[in-house]
Amino acid sequence: MRPALRWVLWAICLLAGIAAFGLLMDVITLTFGQGVDSAVAATHHALAAVGVPLLAATARSARRPSEVTVAPPPSAASRPVQLVAWAGSLAFLPYAAMKLTWTTGGTFAGMSGEEMLAVSEHNGASGIWLTLESWGLDGTVLLAALGVFLLWGLVRPWGQVFPRWTWRLSGRRVPRWLPLTPALIGAATLAPYGVLGVGYATLATADVVTMPQGDFHSPGDALLVAWIGLTAFAVYGVALTIAARSYWTRTRPLRREHPEALPVPSSG
Repeated sequence: MRPALRWVLWAICLLAGIAAFGLLMDVITLTFGQGVDSAVAATHHALAAVGVPLLAATARSARRPSEVTVAPPPSAASRPVQLVAWAGSLAFLPYAAMKLTWTTGGTFAGMSGEEMLAVSEHNGASGIWLTLESWGLDGTVLLAALGVFLLWGLVRPWGQVFPRWTWRLSGRRVPRWLPLTPALIGAATLAPYGVLGVGYATLATADVVTMPQGDFHSPGDALLVAWIGLTAFAVYGVALTIAARSYWTRTRPLRREHPEALPVPSSG
């Protein structure tokens, strides 16, 4: 493949990644039994997301027929990457504490649990979402827990070989796409959303822009909640990006010459 064509494919791949922005929110709303804002837009997000790995694989295709690939042995990420994973995990603690305060009937940022439940009902929350809140659980906290699980799967060896508690899958290799697909979708959504959001919150704190009050009693309350949520998304999104890159590098198949393509030694 000519270099110019590779650059074109990578450019289209980048555009497809941008077009897929919003897929994570579509998946979340469908998971909790809510309809997406637009079926057409959700379909576009999904098709663009499928196009990203296909375009990337085509742009990277350079393996010769005489080469075979083998999976590298399981390994943990470097210590700096694991420290980043700790940062991404701990960033959700204030967010989870805030959410669980509301679901358990407490008050935070001037909003009581009853008021937040009424806001969820007014905004069209699904029955699944409201049922979880009635049980003292918050859907976003559950998703954050799954996100932390994914993050550590990317940096620890058990993310490459199924551990013993997976029963029949125990000892088998984890397909690379299984953790990388949600990791790349999450990183492409949460990292820019969180980082740009923190930038906006910083400007709002400096009175350069105005923070919308939304359903809260004052802009100050809305700003406090925004800082907690956006900081969690920003730190976790960046950590997920770094962990996904580490996992991609550590699990990259090793290329070797096919035995049949090797020269046969002479017997003389």
